Amino acid sequence: MERTIYQFEDFARSAGNSARAPLRLQPASRSGQAVRVGVILNRRSHQNLAETRECEGRSNVTVACPDTRHDIVHELARFAERGIDLLVISGGDGTVRDVLTMGQSVFGNNWPKIAVLPKGKTNALNVDLGSPEDWTLSQAIAAYTNGRTVRRRPLALKPIDSKDPPVLGFIMGAGAFSLGVDAGQDAHKIGFFNSLAVGMTSAWGVLQALFGSDGNQWRRGTRLKLAYLPSGRQIERSDFGDARRRHLMLASTLQTMPLDIKLFGKGQNGIRLVVLDHPRRRVLFSVPAILAGWHPRWLKTQGLHHVAAEGFTMMLDTPFVLDGEHFAPGSYRIEQGPELTFVAE
Repeated sequence: MERTIYQFEDFARSAGNSARAPLRLQPASRSGQAVRVGVILNRRSHQNLAETRECEGRSNVTVACPDTRHDIVHELARFAERGIDLLVISGGDGTVRDVLTMGQSVFGNNWPKIAVLPKGKTNALNVDLGSPEDWTLSQAIAAYTNGRTVRRRPLALKPIDSKDPPVLGFIMGAGAFSLGVDAGQDAHKIGFFNSLAVGMTSAWGVLQALFGSDGNQWRRGTRLKLAYLPSGRQIERSDFGDARRRHLMLASTLQTMPLDIKLFGKGQNGIRLVVLDHPRRRVLFSVPAILAGWHPRWLKTQGLHHVAAEGFTMMLDTPFVLDGEHFAPGSYRIEQGPELTFVAE
């Protein structure tokens, strides 16, 4: 299947060309005044046509439908100058990634509250925030005053030694995870979205790894070197398989995953990682129980590691995935981005 593989510079150039001093936001809503809202709407996102109509006729709502990442920066600057209280992102995980990445030059560490309307093909962030799948603009605006708030720090990823702004996102993975994203795109084409697509592609990947040979792309993994930041100490690896390769790596700062998959370990803080060195069949046959939260100690001895890190470096020779998009191989550092406040039902 053809896929687009982004260079980091594709994002950094968009943010860098529009770089500006972050604005200091002054909340515009006072007693008796309506909440000022800025909406970034991806009209190409799945389910987003109805949202366009809901935005109409609201004097306190400014809507932007940017076509490029460069446009996103300018629209966010317009929102900041207007003094918005609430930034609404109407789209999927990829739209959220692009808005957060482009917004760094506008907001710095002083972001407004954010609401996410889950209108994309994949909406893992919204699953973690706990708002309903059919959440609307009206509900999001009401939640600004009456709803819950959830604080999250995205992953901040950039090439080692790069001085460009990082790309911000919430779920990244390599190896078999990248193959699963490709399979998920095929699932989208036949009508499977969100958690259903995750379940379908996860099951397919496990079957391929169970019954394929070591030459099968679902079993051979990718050359991948992982080390903790700031120490540089190598992340644990068992003796199974090629010592230069890992079968799968998944990292996230989310607390709840689609389908309530409990893939990460209990009590992990910061960046949560799960790493599988080699697809040993003993581990793969245990996948249903592992996804339900069963993590006995022997899994580590068999090459399945649950890791928590403040940051880490990654060097790999095949594309990896961040929030649904493929990025070019290379050497990267992954840390935690700014703490963001999301409103939820």
